[in-house]
Amino acid sequence: MALGRVIYVAHTVCIRSELQPMAPDRIGSSSSSRQRDLVFVVNPLGANGRTGKEWRKLVPYLRSRLGKECNICESITSGPCHAIDITREAIREGADAVIAVGGDGTLHEVVNGFFWAGKPVVSQVKESTHSTALGLIPLGTGSDFARTFGWKNDPHEAIERVARGLRSMIDVGVITGESCDHHYFINVADIHLSAKAGFYASRYKRFGNLCYVIGALQAFIGHQNQDMRIRFNDGPWETCPQVTALCIGNAKYFGGGMKITPNADPFSRNLEVVTLQNFKWYDFVLKLHKLYSGTHLSVKNVSDRSVLSIEVEDISGMGGGIYIQSDGEHLGFLPKKISVVPAAIEMIL
Repeated sequence: MALGRVIYVAHTVCIRSELQPMAPDRIGSSSSSRQRDLVFVVNPLGANGRTGKEWRKLVPYLRSRLGKECNICESITSGPCHAIDITREAIREGADAVIAVGGDGTLHEVVNGFFWAGKPVVSQVKESTHSTALGLIPLGTGSDFARTFGWKNDPHEAIERVARGLRSMIDVGVITGESCDHHYFINVADIHLSAKAGFYASRYKRFGNLCYVIGALQAFIGHQNQDMRIRFNDGPWETCPQVTALCIGNAKYFGGGMKITPNADPFSRNLEVVTLQNFKWYDFVLKLHKLYSGTHLSVKNVSDRSVLSIEVEDISGMGGGIYIQSDGEHLGFLPKKISVVPAAIEMIL
């Protein structure tokens, strides 16, 4: 099969099977009668190794459910950013779908694999008449992106979604900086306190969702609200004083279930920006339940708006840099520009 070359970038097992017709109600799938090539990108170390264990249990069911109509390719990642390379190779080889198996970190890398040098990766297979879709089997620590769609951490339910093959175009966000590199996110990008908390939380993933609490406590030590320069949609610059956190959502949740950008919608062709200003540590303690329920937009010093793009600069003069992350991955420091890329990826829903 064409995807045989994936073996050079990952430990890959491909399972061939007899051809079966595809479901007539499949949206956006190829009109060809060929078997679908599905590449499952698995981070075996995700969720403290639980992802790898759960995946091994899942493979027999996956074969029985999809093996008659699909070529199932299992690609095991060997380290950071490996999923990006696997995804790019799979798309170039004409895969029908690349399916992230793990948490938001694995999904984040797979999403970035759909792009190269600021442009979408395209199939190099001449007879290909379809785009490669993105899929997800949530088996990670947080799985925040799945919450936006109401998906459970149920791999059998996720495999049924893959089997149905229903697809729709979704937005992603892109972050650019002074180096002009492009970094993509599918869930939430955030700046300052929340990003710093995420940076620290990544060191404590062995504690499961408790890592977010530990990260937040560590981030509060020495935290200071900062003045920032912001401009929306390439308009005039504005000064935003005493920013505690700035969250830019393509989807709704981050930090292990916090509904931080409750009005975000990955089909809206916009991003939601939620700004928290002049918060003290006790504000988070008193209002944490509102942050998790998504009812914090009515709280004093919280504002939100829908945007196509936002640029943020640090004007505090305090030094040390203001953290930024996306989908829980540390991306360095300001200044940055965050923009929506509408209808960027076809996703299995």
